[in-house]
Amino acid sequence: MRRGATLQELILVLAVVGILGTIAIPRAVRLRYRVSVRAAALETISTFALARRWAISRSSRTAITFDTAGAALTVRSFSDTVMRRRLASSHAVTLSASRDSMAYAPNGLGYGASNLTVVLRRGAAAETLFVSRLGRVRR
Repeated sequence: MRRGATLQELILVLAVVGILGTIAIPRAVRLRYRVSVRAAALETISTFALARRWAISRSSRTAITFDTAGAALTVRSFSDTVMRRRLASSHAVTLSASRDSMAYAPNGLGYGASNLTVVLRRGAAAETLFVSRLGRVRR
């Protein structure tokens, strides 16, 4: 009586594992991209909320500027930098925006004349955020 596996059995197992790997790996990569984009979108939404709260609590105009080259968000109140989020380094996403900045008035309403669209991308995954003239953010 022999114990162990034959060479043919090992080759068959490796072939099945290879086929399953070719199916599972691309799906796992797409899932990772979607998770990264979703996390970056949630951070962007929380950055808008922070800028709005800062404008109300300090009774000062507060702006969010978008660095599309480095995929970074910067919250400023006059010459003070309140916060900076680097989405490219933390989530490996790219950022595009319809304007270069968004401002909140001291009463918490959006300050400016037009709506804003922010698109976050990584691979084939993308998420679009819309900011109304009043400063409300929706996905």
